[in-house]
Amino acid sequence: MNKITDAPASGAGKRQENVHTGVLAALGAYGIWGAFPLMFRLLDGVNPVLIVAHRVVWSLVFVGGILKWQGRMGEVYAALKDKKTVFVIFLSAALLAVNWLVFIWAIENERVLEVSLGYFINPLVNVLLGMVFLGEKQNKWQWLAIAIAVIAMGVQTIGLGAPPYISLALAILFGLYGYLRKIVSVGSAPGLFIETLLMLPFALGYLGYVFVTSGAGVHGDPKLMTYLVLTGPATAGALLLFATGARNLRLTTLGMFQYIAPTAHFLTAVWLFNEPLNVVQLISFCLIWISIGIYSFDSIAGREHRLEKVL
Repeated sequence: MNKITDAPASGAGKRQENVHTGVLAALGAYGIWGAFPLMFRLLDGVNPVLIVAHRVVWSLVFVGGILKWQGRMGEVYAALKDKKTVFVIFLSAALLAVNWLVFIWAIENERVLEVSLGYFINPLVNVLLGMVFLGEKQNKWQWLAIAIAVIAMGVQTIGLGAPPYISLALAILFGLYGYLRKIVSVGSAPGLFIETLLMLPFALGYLGYVFVTSGAGVHGDPKLMTYLVLTGPATAGALLLFATGARNLRLTTLGMFQYIAPTAHFLTAVWLFNEPLNVVQLISFCLIWISIGIYSFDSIAGREHRLEKVL
C-alpha cells in the first residue's frame, strides 16, 4: 500500500519541480531579452552591422560549445544532410540577421519604444501568419484583437507622424522567422548553431573588410571587445533557457511570459532612456494592451474548453 500511495506523490512532486524549473527558465530567457536594449546601448556608436557580425561569431562559438558538451552535434549533422532543411534554415537565418540589425539600429537611434511595440504585436502577427500560411481559422474574439491592433497601428502612425516601420518590421520578421522554424524539425540550439554557421562567411567577410579598410578600430578597446564577445552567450543563453521553459511549461503558460520583454523595453525607453511618449502614442499602447488582453483571455479560455471536451 505504501508503494502505491507514494508513487503519485513522487510523480506530482516531479511535475511541480519541472514547472518550477520551467518558470525560472522562462523568466531568465525573457528577462535577458528584456535587458537587450541596456546591453546594446553599451555598444552605442559601434556600427550595427559590426555588432551583428560579432553576435553571429560568438553565438556560434558559445552554442557550439554547449552542443558539444551535451553530445548533441549529431542533431546538427543530421539536419545538414537534408537539403530542404538547410534551405529553410538559410531563409530563417537571413530573417534573423535582418531582425538583429533592425533591433540594434533602433536601440542606437533611440527608438526603443517602437521596438517594444513591435514585440507586443508579434503574437497577433503570428495569428495572421497562421491564417495566411497554415489556413488557420479565427474566432470573433481573435478577430476583435486583430482589429484593435490595426487601429492601434493607425493611432501610432498619427503619434509618430509616420507609419511605425520599425515595429512592423520587427513583428513581421520575427513572425516569419518563427513560422520557418516551426515547419522544420530541428531543435532550438542546433537550429541556432546552423543559422549562425550559415551566416558565418558573411560575418567573417565583413569583419575582414573592416580590418582592411579601418584597422583595429573598436577591436582595440578591451571594454568594447568584451561587450561584443558577450553578445554571443547572451543570445544563445536566452535561447537555451527558453527551450528549457518550453519543455517544462504548457504553451499557454509560456505565452504569458512573452510580454515580459516588450514591457521591459517600454519601461527602459520611458524611464531610463527618456524617450518621448506623447498622448497619442500612449493611446496606441493602451489599445495594444487591450488587444493582447482579449487575445490572451481567449487563448486561455479556448484551452480550458478543449480540456473539458477531452475530459
